[in-house]
Amino acid sequence: MKVDVLLGLQWGDEGKGKIVDVLTPKYDIIGRFQGGPNAGHTLEFDGIKHVLHTIPSGIFHDDVANVVGNGVVIDPVILKKEIDALVAMNVDVNKKMFVSKKAHLILPTHRLLDAASEKAKGKEKIGSTLKGIGPTYMDKTGRNGLRVGDLFMSDFDARYNQLVEKHKQILKFHNYEYNLEELQADFDEGVKLLKSLTVIDSEHFVNEAMNNGQSVLAEGAQGTLLDVDFGSYPFVTSSNTTAAGTCTGLGIAPNKIGEVFGIFKAYCTRVGSGPFPTELFDEDGETLGTVGHEFGATTGRPRRCGWIDLPALKYAIMINGVTQLIMMKADVLDGFDTIKVCTHYDVDGEIIDYMPYDIVSTEVKPIYKELQGWKKDLTQLSSIDEVPAELNGYVEYLEQELNVPITIVSVGPDRKQTLMRESVLV
Repeated sequence: MKVDVLLGLQWGDEGKGKIVDVLTPKYDIIGRFQGGPNAGHTLEFDGIKHVLHTIPSGIFHDDVANVVGNGVVIDPVILKKEIDALVAMNVDVNKKMFVSKKAHLILPTHRLLDAASEKAKGKEKIGSTLKGIGPTYMDKTGRNGLRVGDLFMSDFDARYNQLVEKHKQILKFHNYEYNLEELQADFDEGVKLLKSLTVIDSEHFVNEAMNNGQSVLAEGAQGTLLDVDFGSYPFVTSSNTTAAGTCTGLGIAPNKIGEVFGIFKAYCTRVGSGPFPTELFDEDGETLGTVGHEFGATTGRPRRCGWIDLPALKYAIMINGVTQLIMMKADVLDGFDTIKVCTHYDVDGEIIDYMPYDIVSTEVKPIYKELQGWKKDLTQLSSIDEVPAELNGYVEYLEQELNVPITIVSVGPDRKQTLMRESVLV
């Protein structure tokens, strides 16, 4: 068996949680491979909205194992809140979820460092979620970090205190005021719960499952354009959000990657700072934000909105080796007479169809093609056969330009509002 991968192709918030939930019945294991509680995966069914930050989006299905992989960074405080909410819904988390021993821990001081660093940047801030993600990954690469497996070591307290003291020195340099005692009690409670969970050598767990014929779906967080290597640096996250991150984040060999599902919105959004060539500052942008309920699932911040960006999508498809595309939130475009698609960039008079290296400081002007809108409420559709001709035209145009089939079209937040254009698993 091979591992299928599902990830975002834009700046995050594409709707990965919903599609993982939809596809989960086809798999035995769902595994998160990177990121942390800076991600917010929203699922909606039975009239209830659920937001997951660390736990894989297959958790609501019976007989499916959910693995938090080694590439994920875990805040015990936030994880406890997630678990408490699931337990209140009679979800058996202990039975369904497994946590990698090699996943790194987010300490209270990591969150303080994140806030101090962002404050020090002033106008140059990157728009961090302030969840301590960056400082945790820095300690990981600096070989100072603490992992879930360390919680069971006899010298954990000593190592924890040593790392906290190091963080205090940095906070002192930033002249940042804080009260660590207020944060410590919640952290201790979170650690207590985390230690009661099923903690595993996740790379062995996943590979043995594959060898035994079990199917695995790897769930990415954030989006390709936030990848620390290939995103709009430095306005990126601290992990590899691309398909390659599956290998390092779950312990999967490259030749074990199967289908790569790339998710994108029918338009485009971004949270926080950084370049966004197709961003709209007019009535159309406001409409996208209002109709699409574009507020960050983790931060609550309003998302910046714009038209779909084909040069950026082509780049993301190339980097990830996408085999199938999934278009989300087509219903948000229901009210538009015409829909714009960015086909090229104008960079200092040169017309290009790829993302330039210096997209941060270079002025990038989008060049648009207009397509006919469908002016129909898509949220009530129950079959792909009911799709208006104009939407079919939009989808077929994108398929032709991107050279990858679009197999799913989402027309609302509920898992039922999902239209299959063809079989997603070959």
